Amino acid sequence: MTRLLTDTDGDPVAIENAAGRGDLVLVCEHASRRVPERLGSLGLSQQALESHIAWDPGALAVAEFLSRKLDAALIYQRFSRLAYDCNRPPEADGAMPAVSEVYEVPGNRDMTEEERRARVDEIYLPFRDAVSRFVTERKAKGRPPVVVTMHSFTPVYFGKPRAVEIGILHDADSRLADRMLTFATKGKVAYDIRRNEPYGPADGVTHSLIEYGVHNGLPNVMIEIRNDLIRNEIGQRVMADYLEGLLAQGVAALSKQ
Repeated sequence: MTRLLTDTDGDPVAIENAAGRGDLVLVCEHASRRVPERLGSLGLSQQALESHIAWDPGALAVAEFLSRKLDAALIYQRFSRLAYDCNRPPEADGAMPAVSEVYEVPGNRDMTEEERRARVDEIYLPFRDAVSRFVTERKAKGRPPVVVTMHSFTPVYFGKPRAVEIGILHDADSRLADRMLTFATKGKVAYDIRRNEPYGPADGVTHSLIEYGVHNGLPNVMIEIRNDLIRNEIGQRVMADYLEGLLAQGVAALSKQ
């Protein structure tokens, strides 16, 4: 049997503030650019491994600030999405992409079924099980959580600039997204905020929302932040302050249904 992770790699998933008393569980699937030791560099340059194709820069930092502000649990993946993208099911091409934007990923080409299975078993399934278990346990205690997945996106994609600054994404369940967008567009608008941009369900990005939110009947939303806004701690804190208010208002409005 092919093994992927070593003792040096450590666990594939991390949980912070598991006992948080807030309504939210924050999920960050693209938190890290670390590559498991046995995969080396995946045939990529250091520049590529530090770029947005390997992770969502700033997303974990914003999620951690929000976790503290909202007393929310935070669950995140500890390896690069190039090793396995935990926002994709095993059958999806993007789960272990051979090409990411303009970059070829040599280490993801011509994998054997056994090699693919090792990544699923040792990265994706532990992550999926950790989030699912947390949600199930909270529901059993009479405290069903609101699922919020945190992401960032590159300002320029395939050479084209993106004007949108924050995306509020949803799949079949738009309850929380609808309310957040309503509050975001009231009065003075702080950011260019759009529904299901720069990605949407047709792009295959709502796997986590469906898996942990929709299938459990839980309110859910995916937040995409343009990563030039959260490159440093000041930007991350400013964004967390803004999203704290937006999420709190959205969740409060849901509770009044």
